[in-house]
Amino acid sequence: MSDTTSLLGVGSRVKHPAYGDGAVIRLHGAAYECCFMTYGLKMVGKDYDKWQVIEAVPAEAAVSFSEAEKSLMKILKHWSDISEVVDLGDRWDGGTMILKPGDDSVKPKDVPIETFFHKIVMVRDRLRVMEQKINASKLTDEEKVDLQQYITRIYGSLTTFNVLFKYKEQQFVGDKGKE
Repeated sequence: MSDTTSLLGVGSRVKHPAYGDGAVIRLHGAAYECCFMTYGLKMVGKDYDKWQVIEAVPAEAAVSFSEAEKSLMKILKHWSDISEVVDLGDRWDGGTMILKPGDDSVKPKDVPIETFFHKIVMVRDRLRVMEQKINASKLTDEEKVDLQQYITRIYGSLTTFNVLFKYKEQQFVGDKGKE
């Protein structure tokens, strides 16, 4: 990899056989500084050829720190279960959800709303990861559209819980909301 056209630039996505998925975040004289999802920051020699380059960014391209940061955030969101901070609506802070059975001989179950809300947000985040994996898969376009329709219907079923979200843009959107 001695000629500059084959050098990886900041923001290049890679898959290392030992460290897994990562991205080039800085160039040094003889090495790339990479951030790997599981192993954090590692130096990898520029002549290393055992990794898979998933998306190459030319080394000549000037990238500002903020652009590199945005690229890294995009990569982290794409490749991980890292989720955004989602706030519970203020009116629900400290609240309790009471599950009262129809049978009076069975005790009701109290669940902190924050706990329930966290589970709902985890479902939403995992659906998003599933969408990304479907879109990146080798399925046919028809199969991807078919699976995507199921996910959209699942989002629609979860709109009941939108009342818990503090911000409207973080709520579930089903078929009707996409029109």
